[in-house]
Amino acid sequence: MRLLGAQELESHEWEPWQTYAFESFKNKLTDRKNPFPCIPAVQGLSLGHLRFVFVDKPNDALDQKKLAKILKDYSLGYKEYGKYTSLIIFFNYVGSFDIKDYEKLFWDQLTLLHRLDESSWPRHISPDPEHPTWEFCFQGVPYFVYCATPEHRHRKSRSFPFMLLALTPRSVFNEFRANEKHAEKIKAQTRKRLAAYDEVPIHPSLNTYGKNDNFEWKQYFLPDDQGVQGKCPFKHKW
Repeated sequence: MRLLGAQELESHEWEPWQTYAFESFKNKLTDRKNPFPCIPAVQGLSLGHLRFVFVDKPNDALDQKKLAKILKDYSLGYKEYGKYTSLIIFFNYVGSFDIKDYEKLFWDQLTLLHRLDESSWPRHISPDPEHPTWEFCFQGVPYFVYCATPEHRHRKSRSFPFMLLALTPRSVFNEFRANEKHAEKIKAQTRKRLAAYDEVPIHPSLNTYGKNDNFEWKQYFLPDDQGVQGKCPFKHKW
């Protein structure tokens, strides 16, 4: 398991599931007839700013530690990868899972990564998920986390053949929104694309970080319907 950029992908020794996962991801983000809603992600792929990792054995203790090490390395070096960078994690989960199972797997993975984090939680980020400043942090870096699964059938923007996580540093969004007029234009285009892409309405939990009525954790794993989650499953290690 290693962190892969454009050059590393060329020399990577592919397993069949990895080839399928990466080609599915690339096709999803480069589809011009049905454009993927997240414009920064599309730009990140085209510019080579994204970084990738394949987790062959998600429940294996050694692979979990390797993933935490990769996330640490990414957190320390992401500013060198480009303004549209994100870390894309493909999980090779094999089994009969429904969407609730994937939701539990997602929060278990996020909690496990947190427990393997050697750094302190940033002082300016509340440790309480019910506070509007909370978001997942690793190595002192705040992240927005996106999850897609095979069991998202109607919310196509969250549908993928494997469980997929995309971790985007908060500073990437801050850079992207530096030009307020441009940011509002892209936000409107994203919402328009999202409404056309999904078979269900835009989820009510989607909001803007920093607003008093915004809760980031509710946006990480969206349900396939319009249901709203209750209590955040994320467990802090203190």
